[in-house]
Amino acid sequence: IWKGLRTTSGVHPHRAAPFAGRPNRAAELADARIQAEPLVRAVGEVGLDYHYDFAPRDVQRAVFAGQVRLACERDLPLVIHTREADDDTIELLAREGKGKARGVFHCFSGDARLARRALDLGFYVSFSGIITFPKSGSVRDAAAIVPLDRLLVETDAPYLAPVPHRGTRNEPGRVVEVVRALAELRG
Repeated sequence: IWKGLRTTSGVHPHRAAPFAGRPNRAAELADARIQAEPLVRAVGEVGLDYHYDFAPRDVQRAVFAGQVRLACERDLPLVIHTREADDDTIELLAREGKGKARGVFHCFSGDARLARRALDLGFYVSFSGIITFPKSGSVRDAAAIVPLDRLLVETDAPYLAPVPHRGTRNEPGRVVEVVRALAELRG
């Protein structure tokens, strides 16, 4: 294992369906890994995805709620995945986190309103190659309002290769395009 490697444990919203009728089992499985593996440093990637709806929305919400509670109980940050589920994501973080939830909105694809709400909850916001896409003006608007001390960049490799590499396999070295786009955006 690599010395600098740290991991997360959690059930992604795309994988929530098997937990219908037993959503706490998802948190139990994540917690078992957290306890067994000292390199697990966050609960994630967890959240809600209403774009693909690979799992029923009520199941996604129940699984996510349990994982937010787990993160707070274990005093671990969350790595949040949210797509087309802004209001429910914020509501669950506020309700289940009770002011203790913290972490990062990973691979941010929302607008400035969602970014403000995430920041108000104390989260960081991480931007990927999405900010370089021509039709992602709302994501760039969000990136413009995130304070530098709460802004992160990422690749989401192998996905979301930035322009000019769009349509190819993404890799960590391409994060420079995300940083370049942010620098131009923010002057």
